Amino acid sequence: MRLLCLVSLLIAVTQCRRAEPERSRVEPARSPSPELAAPAASQPAARPGAIDPEAKSFEYPFPVRFFELSTQRQQLRMAYMDVAPAVAARRVALLLHGKNFSGAYWEATIRSLTEAGYRVIAPDQIGFGKSSKPDRYQYSFAGLADNTRRLLDSLGVRASAVVGHSMGGMLATRYALTFRDRVAKLVLVNPIGLEDYAAFVPFRSVDEIYRTELELTPDKIRRYQQANYFAGEWKPEYEPLIQLASGWTLHPDYARVAWSSALTYDMVFSQPVVHDLPRLEVPTLLVIGLRDRTALGRDAAPPELAAKLGNYAELGRRARRAIPKAELVEIPNVGHLPQVEAFPQYSKALLEFLGADPVPAAESAPDAGAP
Repeated sequence: MRLLCLVSLLIAVTQCRRAEPERSRVEPARSPSPELAAPAASQPAARPGAIDPEAKSFEYPFPVRFFELSTQRQQLRMAYMDVAPAVAARRVALLLHGKNFSGAYWEATIRSLTEAGYRVIAPDQIGFGKSSKPDRYQYSFAGLADNTRRLLDSLGVRASAVVGHSMGGMLATRYALTFRDRVAKLVLVNPIGLEDYAAFVPFRSVDEIYRTELELTPDKIRRYQQANYFAGEWKPEYEPLIQLASGWTLHPDYARVAWSSALTYDMVFSQPVVHDLPRLEVPTLLVIGLRDRTALGRDAAPPELAAKLGNYAELGRRARRAIPKAELVEIPNVGHLPQVEAFPQYSKALLEFLGADPVPAAESAPDAGAP
């Protein structure tokens, strides 16, 4: 009798299990951090001017191509512009963008260099511009440098002049240190990282930075650049500098961009390059707008320390002494973007250092990289 009861029980359990619905094998979409992700109700609806995370609707000044790369167990896309020179290519210039920008803001520099006979390659790093914004990625300057090296390999380019602005200056420094034989000359334009922010700024977790990024609006972005980059002034020609970042904040999927931005902020804070400047072997030009006071995390530093951060007049001269083969060009009354505020002085310094004379207009051919 007991045996019969056991058999009946087993049959009943088996039938119940068969009746259970099959579990989905499709993994749910990953979010940066479920407990930190903004509630759906608080995410902005798509509004006029909204730009998707990969900036598909945002126009660049030259055709954009994509380099498919496998990195950190995922397939990602790295956007870049590869612009042909006005005449036969004599050299290659690699342009590395800043933290709050993409490759698109290099337009005037690209035109100047191509007129001087340079082939110009301007990538968007992973997490920026039109490139992939992965939910999970270990950002490092060495890793981004290696991604860039792989891109150049795919284009058949080994050696190049490297120009980095702001955060791009930190990346350019790491690139020159990691791939010494691939950098002919190095140009650092108001680079951040000429001081070790972690020595002055209290630690802020990625979660905290992410929450701050989620609160950004077009007006906040404009006011930040106005105060920090342009000494309180704002001109119509500055508006394109914030168009992409502002458009992202208006998109329902902005959290993806905010997460990438938080991770790259952490990279800047936790991976200083200033201590490695004496190891640079390549001829280096520092182009410094003396009015610049940019310093990441100043708002969180004690007032007495905050006042000392971002003194580019002092930082530029200190960097020139630290780098063995450095030259310094100082531009008075100019802030964080000499290539915007003082393009003639910036371009002259750039071309003279790189050793290229502008090509006379009569000898220029149409720019093969232009749309």
